[in-house]
Amino acid sequence: MINISKLYCGLAGQSDYLRYENTDSLGPIVVYNCTSRCNLRCLHCYSSSQSNRKGDELTTLEAKKLLSQLAEINCPVVLFSGGEPLLRSDLFELLAEAKKLGLRSVLSTNGTLIDSAAAGRLAEAGVKYAGISVDGEEKFHDEFRSVKGSFKLAVKGIENCIRAGVKPGLRFTITKSNLGQIPAIFDIAASVGVRRICFYHLIRTGRAKKLQEEALTPTETRSAIDTIIEKTSDFVKKGLLDEVLTVGNHADGPYVLTRMIKEKSKYYETAKQLLLVNGGNKIGEKIACVGWDGNIYPDQFWRNYSLGNVRDKTFRQIWQNSDEPVLHKLHNKHKFADGRCKKCKWFDLCKGNFRFLDAESDIKYWLNEPACYLTDDEIL
Repeated sequence: MINISKLYCGLAGQSDYLRYENTDSLGPIVVYNCTSRCNLRCLHCYSSSQSNRKGDELTTLEAKKLLSQLAEINCPVVLFSGGEPLLRSDLFELLAEAKKLGLRSVLSTNGTLIDSAAAGRLAEAGVKYAGISVDGEEKFHDEFRSVKGSFKLAVKGIENCIRAGVKPGLRFTITKSNLGQIPAIFDIAASVGVRRICFYHLIRTGRAKKLQEEALTPTETRSAIDTIIEKTSDFVKKGLLDEVLTVGNHADGPYVLTRMIKEKSKYYETAKQLLLVNGGNKIGEKIACVGWDGNIYPDQFWRNYSLGNVRDKTFRQIWQNSDEPVLHKLHNKHKFADGRCKKCKWFDLCKGNFRFLDAESDIKYWLNEPACYLTDDEIL
């Protein structure tokens, strides 16, 4: 995650300790896709979730065992995701178990199922934050989510969270279709009292693999990030936002710095040092994902290659397996990155978006996904 409000505006963020302080004693942040079912059918869904999909989900007992293993490795945050996590019948039991184990739980949800009772139960289970996905204004959102009325239900879910004491945030995936909706997302956040926004770059996995026409060109990506930077600066000055982040493309960090150089920003040196401390791409190191069936992935967007399954080995055994070839490459990006990345002056604070999209793990299939959008003049 690239914290735009922190780097560009100098505004402290709630999760700064996870990005800019020594976290060697902490295990990875873990996304737990606890179910493959969803009541919506979003065009860009990385897990290809749908209402009638029947995945081989971990049982309640198996899921509790997983949470215990995450506590043992000092996992700082467990993000319950899906599908739609609220469709899992034992979700509140699992959240209660996480609370008992001392794990910090947050939720990634479409928000449509968070009525007042559900919001109260989330608060009781110790959930402090719920990221709720919104794709733009009402008409666009409903069409993109393939369910009419989903926007109003998501807004209602946000309002219920606020009343229950669960902090809500907006999650927005940038595509060619909704590029023009970015300013509206800031307005929506302000209108409903949301003070945190996460902008995700589109990664070609799940249903998004079929959305080649939705991938942004480098020029469009730069325009999107410029808009996010400018709106963030404006809304921070007005006291309307606490945190704005981008997720999924680590070129955002260097791009923000190049802009700050041109503007002679007083925050430039601090921002550069913070990005160096953060160390760039941490998938397979400080980010992990556990699928509904127990398969472990380097992150939630990397669905094509499993590192192992918690039904066969413990999370620690799988995650700390030094003989695993994909983990070895992810832990040694400076050796395996492509030639352009190795020449880049920003490499130590970016590390690229190193992954492969198909089943073959041979190094020739690895690439930056999503692609770097910096020019040669900006990286040399």
